[in-house]
Amino acid sequence: MKIFDTHCDALLKLQIAKRNTLFDGEMLDYRKSNDLETNFERLQAGGVKVQFFAIFIHPEFPSDEKWQHALEQVDIFYSEILGKNPLMKHIKEWKDIDQLKPDEIGAVLTLEGADAFGNDLTKLRHLYRLGVLSIGLTWNNANLCADGVGDPRGAGLTVLGKEVVCLNNEHHVFTDVSHLSIKGFWDVMDLAKYPIASHSNARSLCDHPRNLNDEQIRAMFTNNGMIDVVFAPQFINKDSEQATISDLVRHIDYLCSLGGIQQVGIGSDFDGISSHITGLGNASEFPNLINELQKQYTETEVEGFAYRNFLNHRPGM
Repeated sequence: MKIFDTHCDALLKLQIAKRNTLFDGEMLDYRKSNDLETNFERLQAGGVKVQFFAIFIHPEFPSDEKWQHALEQVDIFYSEILGKNPLMKHIKEWKDIDQLKPDEIGAVLTLEGADAFGNDLTKLRHLYRLGVLSIGLTWNNANLCADGVGDPRGAGLTVLGKEVVCLNNEHHVFTDVSHLSIKGFWDVMDLAKYPIASHSNARSLCDHPRNLNDEQIRAMFTNNGMIDVVFAPQFINKDSEQATISDLVRHIDYLCSLGGIQQVGIGSDFDGISSHITGLGNASEFPNLINELQKQYTETEVEGFAYRNFLNHRPGM
């Protein structure tokens, strides 16, 4: 079965490895490196048809270096992922997904946190031109656009942040709420035509600030948004580094109980998580999740979770 995965951090891993080559390190081979949970061969083995690749800049980097870090990750996306793997195809517009051949895998570029462009909307427009199709305003920290879930202030969107959401709307780009403060989330609900939670679970089942509460979940579904479940055990079982596939399915069940049967998808966070669900350690093991879902959902519903729900909620389609 085809899989669409809306979040991974392979670009950051590849960038770290590339920088380490300057000090006698070894560049990772995106095609087959065991250090990459979403390497090409694992995507193939797991049936992944579309993989999202996040540009992530750590907030501790100096502000004047963040844009360079972002460009490095974009360059790696073009050179190491697309350039060396002919069957990886860049999805520059959402309709490109429909043109993928049976053996091709679509690659979507995303941005996790507006720190990369600061308050420079020219840089943001460059990211649109480079093919970024989903933008999360924050990671866990605060920036010039909004506060993240890790900032105790808990403020919402700034004037700049609201302008970015409006630009996302114009460019048919998702606005990702997965790391936003609660107040920021509600500001996005007021403005965004294309909201997505690219990697979040249900807070009622696991009380973690990265998860969405019931009111937020219902608002996402009311506003035609997608919620893609994340595989990090600490977002599945409270205060735990362990989880089973059944534990993850409980979150899918809960989201469906709140009206999301046609708006739930997958956002693994592979290559960005420190521990893993038993039986879901990398992209090659996606069939284990599909098999578990098929025990209690119809084939049509499972196809929805795997890829069809996303197809039906693409911006501008």
